[in-house]
Amino acid sequence: MSTLHQLAQTIQERRIHPSPGSYTATLFAKGENEVLKKMGEEAVEVIIAAKGESDDRVIYELADFVYHTLVFLNLRGLRWEEVEAELAQRFK
Repeated sequence: MSTLHQLAQTIQERRIHPSPGSYTATLFAKGENEVLKKMGEEAVEVIIAAKGESDDRVIYELADFVYHTLVFLNLRGLRWEEVEAELAQRFK
């Protein structure tokens, strides 16, 4: 099982069974607007890192963006596998 798949499962678990102190559970409680705001912030941070910071920093910020994207997908009832399927279809 890939790390991405494991992360998606953990996010789903936090949504179904929120635990105190969980950042993911807090995002779900705040709702879609907050998740979208975080996605926007992370996208900007990726761009800033790409324009003048180390590769390690770019990877760090991209990981944050992917995490918040997975939270958003879960909130919408979508799965990462659907994104993968779309990408696979584009390769045809």
